[in-house]
Amino acid sequence: MKPAITIVDVDRPDTWTRYRAGLCDSCAAHCCTMPLEVQLPDLVRLGLVDAFEAEHEEPRHIARRLQKARLIDHFNHKNTLFTLARRASGDCQFLDAATRRCTVYEQRPETCRLHPQKKSPRPGWCAYGARVLQRK
Repeated sequence: MKPAITIVDVDRPDTWTRYRAGLCDSCAAHCCTMPLEVQLPDLVRLGLVDAFEAEHEEPRHIARRLQKARLIDHFNHKNTLFTLARRASGDCQFLDAATRRCTVYEQRPETCRLHPQKKSPRPGWCAYGARVLQRK
């Protein structure tokens, strides 16, 4: 008898699985398809902004440059949050398409470091399982 396949919809946290240690080892990186909000120190750590620019330039000017370069999709000036651009597939720009592993793991943003335990639409739960593909 085949084991049941858990179907997950990343847009519906009620379909997510309670996080447990080791779950990421066999994951298909569904969390890396969700919009990712980062702060200026994350952009510096990723090498998208240099430390001098971060210290001396207005965040809105940095955001304008990053949007022109298509590195971010959105800037929330009220909270100084940058939403990283994703590939046409919906994947994070730093996700290896073949291995489904992060290519900047050591430099990854704080949001990724704290996901899913603390920083998540549903803290303590993750989008683990076979993915439901949305048809457009």
